[in-house]
Amino acid sequence: MRFSTDEIIEERAIDSKTQERPAGVLTRPSGRRLFTSAVLTAIALGLGFGFWLLSRQLAPELISPSAISAPAAMLTLPDKSIGVLPFQNLSTNQENAFLAEGVQDDILTALSKVADLRVTSRTSVNTYAAGVPRNLRQIAQTLGVVYLLEGTVRLVDDKVRITAQLIDVRRDTQLWTETYERELAGVFAIQSEIVQQVLSRLLANVSEKEKTALEERPTKDLAAYGLYVRAKVLIDTSSLNPRITEKLNEAAELLDQAIARDPDFFLAYIQLAGTHDYLYFFGVDRTPNRLALAEKALNTIIRMRPDAGEAHLAQANFLYRCYLDYGRARDELALAQRALPNNSEIYELMGYIDRRQGLWNESARSLQRALALDPRNFFILQQIALSYQEFRQFGAMAAAFDRALALIPRDFDTRLTRSLVDLEWKANAKPLRDMIYTSLAEDSSTAPDLAAQWWYLALCERDQPGATKSLAAIPPSGTSIDLNFPHTWCEGVVARLKGDEPAAQRAFLSARTELEKTVKEQPNYGPAFCVLGLIDAALGRKEEAIQEGRHAIEILPITKDAIDGAELVKYLAVIYAWTGEKDLAIQQVLATLQIPSTLSYGNLKLHPYWDSLRGDPRFEKIVADLAPKNPAK
Repeated sequence: MRFSTDEIIEERAIDSKTQERPAGVLTRPSGRRLFTSAVLTAIALGLGFGFWLLSRQLAPELISPSAISAPAAMLTLPDKSIGVLPFQNLSTNQENAFLAEGVQDDILTALSKVADLRVTSRTSVNTYAAGVPRNLRQIAQTLGVVYLLEGTVRLVDDKVRITAQLIDVRRDTQLWTETYERELAGVFAIQSEIVQQVLSRLLANVSEKEKTALEERPTKDLAAYGLYVRAKVLIDTSSLNPRITEKLNEAAELLDQAIARDPDFFLAYIQLAGTHDYLYFFGVDRTPNRLALAEKALNTIIRMRPDAGEAHLAQANFLYRCYLDYGRARDELALAQRALPNNSEIYELMGYIDRRQGLWNESARSLQRALALDPRNFFILQQIALSYQEFRQFGAMAAAFDRALALIPRDFDTRLTRSLVDLEWKANAKPLRDMIYTSLAEDSSTAPDLAAQWWYLALCERDQPGATKSLAAIPPSGTSIDLNFPHTWCEGVVARLKGDEPAAQRAFLSARTELEKTVKEQPNYGPAFCVLGLIDAALGRKEEAIQEGRHAIEILPITKDAIDGAELVKYLAVIYAWTGEKDLAIQQVLATLQIPSTLSYGNLKLHPYWDSLRGDPRFEKIVADLAPKNPAK
């Protein structure tokens, strides 16, 4: 099972130059066509095996334990280094909490544009909640900074009161503090004054270009600003969350509302372009309309500020997420880095591009650079953990998740994903089962957030009541476990688990109607053809299923996408197994295990996908060879 998150459930587009699939693709394949597909599949697997050998030879560990765990206190702290901590909201109306979040975010963003400063990124500083006692010395050591800025925001009627203080933690002294009280419309002017005070106290050198960037205001419309901040929260909390589709769609709606109020709201367009990129990228909506929406937002960004670092970063995201155009995306990232020297997202995205190209060591170095700017970024740690999963290095995967949980011990999605590791690693479902049922007992409203993993657990344990209950919690849009499966597919699998074959067939036929429409609308999207192949395999349409599974790999080979391409290779094995091609299925399982992929001991041992292969000595040997040597550790 591949876990859901930014880089984890992303279902990629192919290169823009790829030809569209001809009409009539769902007709029965010719023998020549099947032969060609088989040859192409073999070539793709051969190339992937070469990449696997190279990566194993270069670096069996993506990031060494010492690199992961070295405390910032051991580092030499740059003199002009600062962390902007979350500002405390003192407004009695909690609906105004967005203002405190926005003030901190805008100050941090402005300071980050100054190359002479080292500014800790947003994710790390936001792990220190406002309104609770803070050990500033410890925080500064962890973040690797000398100075900390903190403050409060109170909004009463149309009056805003902001207090800020700058602390030199090394000397335990307050360098500067001030309280501002003005009309709400003056909030951005206050933020600008705070930024200027910090730059002055830290003796920062600011170029003329940077001065111009610092003078920019997000918007003149505070209602639009509130919509923008709410959208950002939704986007930032979508990682590893099963309801990512709903969150991103809501964020897009909020951003559209913000832009309707202020058509010149540059940062809102940045977030909107990214949201459309993600919806396309995750395979939620890969229609031409979604791609056009992403491109429209991007073109507006370029028209408004073509030389802005944010514009170059937005272009890099678009080129990567919508076209897999790695080369041009890298060019845009290089331009973005010059304008945004403290932006960890640049190195983070570079790490994801490296990973998609099978450059695992380069990916590790890029993510390390991102962590240097954002040392408490648990999302990057999640990504490091999920890179280890591809190499089936589950001990290192668990350690990376544990470090993330040390930073955010109560984060629900991270705890849930961590509990899956033992199932994949040791075929031990107990941690996941305990996590799910404890969470449900404490708060039944968590069911939708648990649904995908709950369903997966129920299938692995052949738990018919659990499968029925988890199915009810899966949203109508379906679930993203490795690929995007429609709800009707899940219904069919559960019906078959219960032995109700007529109900299973009805559900699979409904799913096929849905996927036929998808592949006709999105003829260049490999994962959709793979899902259609699985559905046809479930319906007994053998030739169509095999054709569709092989065609998926032709569209998206591992040479183009080392992560999603490997998922298609894995699921072709399932298609072979379900169509009675036992020899091909076992060969495909072996091939999948020879490349970085999410196929695991626990999955092969427990999941009903592989039931038709059980009892075959060759399959049983594969499973036994994968079993951990010291499962108790």
